Amino acid sequence: MATRTKNVTRNLISGLFNKLVHLVFPFIIRSVTIQVLGAEYLGLGSLFTSILQVLNLAEMGFSNAVVYNMYKPIAEKDKTTICALLNFYKKIYRIIGLVIMVIGLVLMPFLPHLIDGNVPDGANIYILYGIYLLNTVSTYFLFAYKSALVNAHQRNDIINNMLALTSLIQFVAQIVVLLVFKNYYVYIIVQCFTSILNNLLVAYIAKKKYPEYVCDGEVSKEQKKDIKKRVAGLMIQRVCATTRNSFDSIFISSMIGLTAVAIYSNYYQIMVAIMGIMGIVSSSITASVGNSIVTESEKKNYNDMNKFNFLYMWVSGWLTVCLACLYQPLMKLWMGEENMFPYGIVVLFCMYFYALRMGDIRAVYSDAKGLWYENRYRAIAESIANVVLNLVLGYFFGVAGIIAGTLISLLVINFGYGSQILFKHYFVTHKVSEYFLRHGLYAIVTLVICAATYFVCSFINVGGIPELIIKGGVCVVLPNALYYMIYCKMSMFKEAKSFLRRLAPGKMIKRRKE
Repeated sequence: MATRTKNVTRNLISGLFNKLVHLVFPFIIRSVTIQVLGAEYLGLGSLFTSILQVLNLAEMGFSNAVVYNMYKPIAEKDKTTICALLNFYKKIYRIIGLVIMVIGLVLMPFLPHLIDGNVPDGANIYILYGIYLLNTVSTYFLFAYKSALVNAHQRNDIINNMLALTSLIQFVAQIVVLLVFKNYYVYIIVQCFTSILNNLLVAYIAKKKYPEYVCDGEVSKEQKKDIKKRVAGLMIQRVCATTRNSFDSIFISSMIGLTAVAIYSNYYQIMVAIMGIMGIVSSSITASVGNSIVTESEKKNYNDMNKFNFLYMWVSGWLTVCLACLYQPLMKLWMGEENMFPYGIVVLFCMYFYALRMGDIRAVYSDAKGLWYENRYRAIAESIANVVLNLVLGYFFGVAGIIAGTLISLLVINFGYGSQILFKHYFVTHKVSEYFLRHGLYAIVTLVICAATYFVCSFINVGGIPELIIKGGVCVVLPNALYYMIYCKMSMFKEAKSFLRRLAPGKMIKRRKE
């Protein structure tokens, strides 16, 4: 238990530091890119990244399945099985890399059809795309498979630290390249080199920490069958996530243009940065939830899920309020009024963010229970609905329609259907309607608090950084005070409060000594 707690703690700290690096520097780089090269180059980068994220579906969640199958042999110190899994992983990853390279090259002639409007002067989209493709493919042909060994030993902090280091090198070098050479080709070549460096460093550390594990042997038929089943479920879910996150940029580029993609990606990156931080928090409890599912009763786990969900949705609601009140002042200060969407689209972004968070704790329990295969039809339905709604609503309403389409499929299928699957296969003695009612209450409370906070912030019009700071102060104090006033009499609040007290450092140290 002590080792697990130690791993979770350092994984959380390293994850937060890594996320901070990827939160601050990309904003700086996007600002410099727009000022030096223009928004169209930023749009090209977003488009190519989205295309390659789709191609990365060839990985199919295979790494997750292999890591899952490593847990037991690592606990049993079964060196033979671990080496065989590592060898299997290496072979499959190289096949995946080859598949991505071939499909990526086949797509090259169709690139102009994915861009509405003119390409930036002096930009050869085929060369630029080729460098992006090389960056993606090189990961599969090098030593990325060794990261599975590190992950399976619950040492994500090693990968986080290496990624933070190489990313810092990359970001600083890219800023220098933009300011001194003003060359987008060199800018993305730097990214390619640092990706290779990151893989080499992770491979070196994996070999140094776990020298006893080498790529050798063959996995059993039973293991291949288990991996195949889990990969099938994970692959379908990855398709769902990719169509949700990547197709939006592709649709906007093909229907509206690269400038709209650049503006959309600016707003989306702010949301993704916050989601990344929230994701670290939710992922840090996954191992504990998995252990609890095995050792505790369904009733206790259901109560724990409600408790975690209450706390998580409080924080998510507060962040939604912050986005509603601070999105536009931040964008005006960062990118200027010419690179801003109307506030109606901002509201849709806020709803999008909140809807995504609604399913996070449920997803933790679903993953810990291993319900990937059971979720396959949900993921397929969400993917199809998302694409169809994006096409139809995007045609009539532009960017707002594309976001709305994603939001509808997310609420109805991901959250609604996904929650029903968890209750059908695990929380069988509890009603999903009760879970929906709780979320309905949290959403209504957040909407009221959001409106009240926005109303107060509307009177603050001093402009620039002072306005952002003052509104930020209001968003820190007022929403949480209102949440407390509304929730403080609820039994769930008292349970959550008691849980947080038990997590206090002094309490944890005392329990450890006992």
